[in-house]
Amino acid sequence: MLKSVNNISNFSSKEQTFVTIGTFDGVHFGHQKIIERLVFEAKRAKKKSVLLTFFPHPRMVLQKDASIELINTIDERASLLEKTGLDYLIIHPFSKAFSRTSAFEFVRDILVNQLNISKLIIGYDHHFGKNREGNITQLTEYSHLYDFNVEEIPAQDIDDVSVSSTKIRKALHLGNLKTANNYLGYNFMLCGTVVNGKKLGEKIGYPTANINVKEGYKLIPKTGVYVVQTKIQNETVFGMMNIGNRPTVNGNHQTIEVHFFDFNKDLYGKKLTIELIYFLRDEKKFGSIDLLTHQLKKDEKTARVYIENNL
Repeated sequence: MLKSVNNISNFSSKEQTFVTIGTFDGVHFGHQKIIERLVFEAKRAKKKSVLLTFFPHPRMVLQKDASIELINTIDERASLLEKTGLDYLIIHPFSKAFSRTSAFEFVRDILVNQLNISKLIIGYDHHFGKNREGNITQLTEYSHLYDFNVEEIPAQDIDDVSVSSTKIRKALHLGNLKTANNYLGYNFMLCGTVVNGKKLGEKIGYPTANINVKEGYKLIPKTGVYVVQTKIQNETVFGMMNIGNRPTVNGNHQTIEVHFFDFNKDLYGKKLTIELIYFLRDEKKFGSIDLLTHQLKKDEKTARVYIENNL
């Protein structure tokens, strides 16, 4: 079972460890390849596997980049990593002070003294330390000095999968949900709390749960209507979700609203994980509420047929 540790200083192990380092946003197929290798090699050597990641994202700290969009929140990332067979997940707070750690200090103080490293497995072209000065050449030098092994996953091994977090973000922005989910190896998700809305959906026979995603850095996909699913009290519930500004009723801010099929329970205050399965259509302004209701009926029919035939 994965043990999660907040801050490197809270980790100690008398046993030697096999380590990988990175942001791992999306925990996509490319990432999974590195993690699978790490877990396999650690088990074979009877060592503990450790994934070291950082939060907030370095760009949020160093560049004050408010526009950064991540595929996963830190909680989603931890949840996905739980399924990989890793022994330890260390989430270290990234700060300006930490960013000034030199490559040598990083290896000596963190990898060797804190993590008791036996082997480091990293993706190709990995950089670390102050101003990203550390690279595979330096790592190899330090590994001889401190007696640990380094394995770099070759470029072609990851490129064969043709996956990157950038490609996934682009696909989500374009509404290419199938492409994004294929790259991820799971359904893209939005996690949030159900909050009060305008209750217009209730009046027209399509009550919705308004989802509030509190993490401002979480990527919200293209506006439009999606087929979705969620787990409520261990039951899988399907529905359709609208991401958008509700132009038919002159909405002035983006909302995320889900209408669940064959479900009628109070969800206010509940935290839900909504999985996006299929992109139905773009958001559109209708001439009247009646025309909107007519379209919603068509959407529901299309969504139910998709669920029936594909899930």
